[in-house]
Amino acid sequence: MVSTEQTRSVSSDPLRIALFSPYSLTLPGGVQNQVMGLARSLRRSGHEVRVLGPCDGAPPDTFVTPLGESLPTAANGSIAPIAPDPAAALRTIRALRDEEFDILHLHEPLSPGPTLTALLMRTAPIVATFHAAGDSASYRYLNRFVRSIADGIDERVAVSRDAEELAARYLGGTYRIMPNAVELDRFFISLDERERTRSILFCGRHEPRKGLEVLLRAHDRLADDTVLYIASEGPETTRLRHEWPEGPTRRWLGRISDRNKIDLLHTVSVFCSPATGGESFGIVLLEAMAAGAVVVASDIDGYRNVATHGVDSRLVTPDDVESLADVMKSVLDDNDGANRLRENGSRRAQQFSMDALASAYVDVYRSAIDDWDARNSPSRTSSTSARFARSVVSRIGRISPRKLSR
Repeated sequence: MVSTEQTRSVSSDPLRIALFSPYSLTLPGGVQNQVMGLARSLRRSGHEVRVLGPCDGAPPDTFVTPLGESLPTAANGSIAPIAPDPAAALRTIRALRDEEFDILHLHEPLSPGPTLTALLMRTAPIVATFHAAGDSASYRYLNRFVRSIADGIDERVAVSRDAEELAARYLGGTYRIMPNAVELDRFFISLDERERTRSILFCGRHEPRKGLEVLLRAHDRLADDTVLYIASEGPETTRLRHEWPEGPTRRWLGRISDRNKIDLLHTVSVFCSPATGGESFGIVLLEAMAAGAVVVASDIDGYRNVATHGVDSRLVTPDDVESLADVMKSVLDDNDGANRLRENGSRRAQQFSMDALASAYVDVYRSAIDDWDARNSPSRTSSTSARFARSVVSRIGRISPRKLSR
């Protein structure tokens, strides 16, 4: 866990930092949100930061460099909006050549697309953050290949012990544990500042592992005055909307902006995340806690990293419709108990400050840069591998992605 006391203040000497996301920055997702939040915090601290990744439409902010559109790709029970095409690789190489970053921070570094390209080119020291937990088919079947590529990482970070276990199992190496964080100033609200309605919010991809159908069945068992707001979309949206159509107590919202999500979290009584597994870290739970919503979620490893049953949340057995309904009913009917969970949840969220995480990452960046400088002294920069890398960046960087995509 990162706290302000555990980190040194950010140096006045600014760094040129590249934050790479393998997933489309215009689509909702936990990794994308962490990348953007970290960028905002680092920029407030005076560093020069660019976020690079796929974008399906206009970039979400002025400091984002779009590297092409994403291609939805099945991966580990989900759909990943990645950009593995050659045109995106060339845009990545050109950005690396033009920007001359001090440090490359790659999130999910071995995902096909910009992060993998940046890792292969290795034009600056590399810090890599591993988010995934559970298992990885690509790590398993391409183990020798991905392990050799991972050798180019200077500092390895995992967002949780579960993420560390997956990465270390296939890639080896040692990892710093640096949990995801919350932009507290965006989410926090005084617990008595908003009047909350008898309502529940679900915000996650509509796919089996997120457990939306379990929640819909549980909602059917609740009182008729309990409204369920369902945000986002996914491969199961059409079927689920047909079986549970829009009505006075069931609202299908589609994709919503971060601002709309935060407004809803400030209004609803319960944030429910009934995921069945595959979550390495419960950042969505911390966001809800910071916003003052009571968290009801599945009792899975990733969520236990941040939530404690009966203290700051209520955790239930995955895929158990009856238990989920009973817990949500008890939270909605017990104001005193709900307020205790809110207060404890708010305190828990305060322990995961994005500004503190950004400060800790700057320390890691500087350590990686110092090690890189020591290894690449003037007497060593004329090596064959160094000359080859610079040549590739220079020559390929002159190729237009438009030509390649024709």
